[in-house]
Amino acid sequence: MHNVELLAPARDLEELKINIDNGADAVYIGGEVFGMVSQNKDFSKEQMVEGIDFAHKKGSKVYVAVNIIPHNEDFIAVENYLKQLEEIGVDAVLISDPGMLNIVKNTIPKMEIHLSDQANTTNYVTAKFWHEQGIKRIVASRELSCEEIAQIRAKTPLEMDIEVFVHGTMTLSYSGRRLISNYITDQNLDKKINKKSYNLVEEKRPGEYFPVYEDERGTFLFNSQDLCMIEYIPQLIKAGIKSFKIEGKMKDSKYVEQVVKAYRAAIDEFYKNPQGWEFNPMWLGELKKISDRQFTAGFYLGNPCDKK
Repeated sequence: MHNVELLAPARDLEELKINIDNGADAVYIGGEVFGMVSQNKDFSKEQMVEGIDFAHKKGSKVYVAVNIIPHNEDFIAVENYLKQLEEIGVDAVLISDPGMLNIVKNTIPKMEIHLSDQANTTNYVTAKFWHEQGIKRIVASRELSCEEIAQIRAKTPLEMDIEVFVHGTMTLSYSGRRLISNYITDQNLDKKINKKSYNLVEEKRPGEYFPVYEDERGTFLFNSQDLCMIEYIPQLIKAGIKSFKIEGKMKDSKYVEQVVKAYRAAIDEFYKNPQGWEFNPMWLGELKKISDRQFTAGFYLGNPCDKK
């Protein structure tokens, strides 16, 4: 049975060290450029060097997001940036764009390449295509069930890894763009948006209200539940998933630290006795202490709407 990787976000050097010390097998970070996550505090080259050295001494890995959807001007400096990542020992880069994939392969051909969930990989044919283009790992779309992921695993080369999100904020559209917010928010992002009291009700969930959250960045819909798969560790591993990814870029460091600890404990207990693994409610209790949202298994156990 393969060993699963626990992958956590790190927004700065301190967070990188904390998450590795608490059991993360790998961390994903953003550099000063070319990453999609604007909330990332960003690593300077010097901090990357220190972080990578720390991780490698602990037997962990560091992946760097180069996952912007690039415009023409973005390609001017990217080759030098990629060469720097290779020189300082980055273990893999995360991309989402075919053009960026070509540049990575031509500039640093020995670098391991991971494909972001922004690429919307939902089937084995697409996964095989990307693997043939040089992708080592695909991050599966969050709309897939364990059964669908197992089918992808069965029909793709074993050399290709599958990574999934197991905990954190759910993004429900394939693109990840919350376009509906354009219709109900002030377009001037510099103007502070006044909070309004909205709730949404889906027709198959009568009486279940989903709040609309607003802040200075905009309006966020359907964010009332966070993904949490700590009760289903065996199902995920048996589906052939290689890497369990924690989504926590919008959370504080204490939140991510506690999530890493809980999943580390659950994963380690599984490998001690795979056939006799039992869920420990204490793990979920620790996660509930740091979250003010309800938890969901998302699409992993089937389409949630079909159960209503």
